[in-house]
Amino acid sequence: MKKQPGATVADMLQAKAPGAATIKPTESVAMLARRLQQERLGAMIVSSDGHTVDGIISERDVAYSLALHRGGLHALPVSALMTKNVVTCCPQDSLPAVARVMAERHIRHLPVVEGAAGDAASEQLHQRQRVAGPTPSTYIVGITRP
Repeated sequence: MKKQPGATVADMLQAKAPGAATIKPTESVAMLARRLQQERLGAMIVSSDGHTVDGIISERDVAYSLALHRGGLHALPVSALMTKNVVTCCPQDSLPAVARVMAERHIRHLPVVEGAAGDAASEQLHQRQRVAGPTPSTYIVGITRP
């Protein structure tokens, strides 16, 4: 689906099912890997309560950590590998602004948090500990290049 230059994150999310997968920071990397595979996901929001974005973890985080942790990787908690300083966006952010920040910061997955204020380009997006609404209003946007 081709987006108009003024399209927003909310426009893109209309075609997606509501909600985003979350995992607790205390869950094991083995459980994370199983869920990523079963749910066919590339990343999950790490949340201790299902509402706050404590971090984000991706399949790439797991793959890169394999060289460092080797055989013990599966037993580590998700919190050991997650990105803690999460950049988020809000539904009102424009897709071009979000894509620009994702490219500049080399981010492949970006949580969308309801109630976040501002434009994606301002303050290089919103930082971690932003309180999300209930799970149905939190999403992960993955903008990839063709």
